[in-house]
Amino acid sequence: MLPSLFVAHGAPLLAMEDNEYTQFLEELGGKWTKPKAVVMFSAHWESRTQKLSKVDEFETIYDFGGFPQALYEIKYPAKGEHSVTKEIEETFRKQGIPCELDTNRGLDHGAWVVLREIYPNADIPVISMSVNPNLSPMKQYNIGKSLSQLRGQDILIIASGGTVHNLAAIKMGNDDRTIDQWALDFDTWLEDKLSRWDLDALFKYNSLAPSAELAVPSYGNEHFIPIFYAMGAADDDKRATLLHRSYRYGNLSHSVWQFGESK
Repeated sequence: MLPSLFVAHGAPLLAMEDNEYTQFLEELGGKWTKPKAVVMFSAHWESRTQKLSKVDEFETIYDFGGFPQALYEIKYPAKGEHSVTKEIEETFRKQGIPCELDTNRGLDHGAWVVLREIYPNADIPVISMSVNPNLSPMKQYNIGKSLSQLRGQDILIIASGGTVHNLAAIKMGNDDRTIDQWALDFDTWLEDKLSRWDLDALFKYNSLAPSAELAVPSYGNEHFIPIFYAMGAADDDKRATLLHRSYRYGNLSHSVWQFGESK
């Protein structure tokens, strides 16, 4: 059985960099048995109704601007896996979770930057999943929970976003490894609550966590909420492990959380 993961995708430039975080992600792919497929929730695919991909091969989406041309030439031609898509669709129907198939959308950078670092050969089928910031954390958690049986089929569930992700606060021109205290305060609170699987507190993070208004601004909660999808997918094995945490640009958090244990 594989765990589920929450993986920060950072800034798009991560795809071209060699640093502490990219080196960690490159090693992460060898930590477990090679998965039969990856179910990928991305902060950059928002929809009010849960969507899941049904494609033969993904296009690479460059949903960003103003970066070096070389970044726009990177391809990640992952294939889909219709049998897994069908199982997820049937599971959602049985659980009463409204869903829609998407047969056109490619992989956004929240998905392909992470996947390319962990599985660079694009040789593992991917099922891309949207997130809905308008749902309550409990409902986001329950969507993940409905997919927990996939972990027993050697299918890896990854949710991509960022625990501290405030574009108005990051300092792109200043990467001197100093970390804003408010970002540390928020992530420290989060680590405590995740480690104790304190859902009551976590579901009220926006009112209970220190500096939540900075770490998870109201206009950008789509980057934080994927953590609930990943956490829910390990509801049958309530263990949370912080695998990595580092920061860029003063406060952009590169956190990787593992939920559940591999067996």
